Amino acid sequence: MSRIRSVDTQPEMRVRRLLHGLGLRYRLHGKGLPGKPDLVFARTRAVLFVHGCFWHMHRCKYGKPAPATNTTFWAEKRRSNVERDRRNRAALRAAGWRVFEVWECHTRGEDTLAAKLGPLIQFVRGY
Repeated sequence: MSRIRSVDTQPEMRVRRLLHGLGLRYRLHGKGLPGKPDLVFARTRAVLFVHGCFWHMHRCKYGKPAPATNTTFWAEKRRSNVERDRRNRAALRAAGWRVFEVWECHTRGEDTLAAKLGPLIQFVRGY
């Protein structure tokens, strides 16, 4: 568990490179915000979470498998991650932030990633 990174993951770095290449600027890991969003666009009050499919139980093939050992612990751990994400999104929206999410599986192809980030890019640029 100690080797599992929470910041600067490969999917996060792919997203950051793409957005920076498009000229968008952001803050990293908003420490004062619920859930510490991966990217914070303060001027437009928008945040982006880059979720790992396994850890946040995405419905894709990467998020569905369950570990074969200690299954009850891992099932509860993953369910609590999903519930925490829901609470954090609600708290951010209540505070006036626009919340965007991208999943690890969407970062595997540059075209797919650009399409998934389209609404965020339009929102930040159109402000």
